[in-house]
Amino acid sequence: MRAMQETGSRNSLWWLPAGLLLVALTLASLAVGYVDMKPLRLLRGALAGEWVPSRILWDLRVPRTVLCVAVGAALGMSGAALQGLLRNPLAEPGLLGVTGGAALGAVVALYTGMAQAMVLALPLAGMAGTALAVTLVFALARRNDDTTTLILAGVAISALSSALIALVMNWSRNAFALQEIVFWMMGSLADRSMREVGLAVPAIVIGMLLLWQARRGLQALALGEETAHSLGIDLRRLRLLVLVGTACSVGAAVSVAGSIGFIGLVAPHLMRPWVKADPARLLPASAWAGAVLLLLADMGVRLIYNEGQELKLGVLTALIGAPFFLSLILRLHRREA
Repeated sequence: MRAMQETGSRNSLWWLPAGLLLVALTLASLAVGYVDMKPLRLLRGALAGEWVPSRILWDLRVPRTVLCVAVGAALGMSGAALQGLLRNPLAEPGLLGVTGGAALGAVVALYTGMAQAMVLALPLAGMAGTALAVTLVFALARRNDDTTTLILAGVAISALSSALIALVMNWSRNAFALQEIVFWMMGSLADRSMREVGLAVPAIVIGMLLLWQARRGLQALALGEETAHSLGIDLRRLRLLVLVGTACSVGAAVSVAGSIGFIGLVAPHLMRPWVKADPARLLPASAWAGAVLLLLADMGVRLIYNEGQELKLGVLTALIGAPFFLSLILRLHRREA
């Protein structure tokens, strides 16, 4: 009992500086931008109702920062949930076709011109693509309870989505639409508004709540499927819960931010040593790490701003995440050896 109390005390002490760091980075994100205006001057002007400071803060930086925190948290928590469900340290949201489905829906909206005709057509199409992809994955894997079938179904849907995206790009005769597709697939949170926040954040929150409901099942599954069965865990319900939660949160995230890789892979691995691989504690810790990583990356792309061209967020996360992914593979090989 005393050991459990000491562990809880250490956890609460750890979360206090973690929360303060997240708040500090959020405030720093609101202060970083392309306009040379001191943060206090920006805040005073926005509160006083001045047009330029209000436009910069409320219309540009606040939506971008809110989405940055929400998208990063969604990717981090989903990655942790999938790694626990599949018991695969290399699992991430794109493995089950969620990212590919959202990307396909958005690309179709850009190709057909719906994105220009309707304000929220792009994120709505991304969510529809996610729903279709997850439905197909679940339909393919529902007859078998093993995780291998689930992974294979996800890989198949991801490959199909990639092929269809390439086909759409190949057929595109509109250079502007093709450029929009390429830029969207690189991932970015620039020029997002409160409309995107209102559409994506509720879906992200619902998805993360579903993933949180799966924490007990993931704890039991970490001991093995037979042990989880003996503890009364319905593995089919657990898979459905994680799959739907990932679809809601990541689908909404990708629909407004584009393809942002490696956050869902890196965040759980960074936090796993701190929570001793406990899935119930890893889920919120990975959400925190994902939000922090994406805030840092987004501030980085704003600071690297060069001659009117912003480095795409997905490009920076890939440049940082790919070496981490390679180091992870090498570490796994050393353990097996």
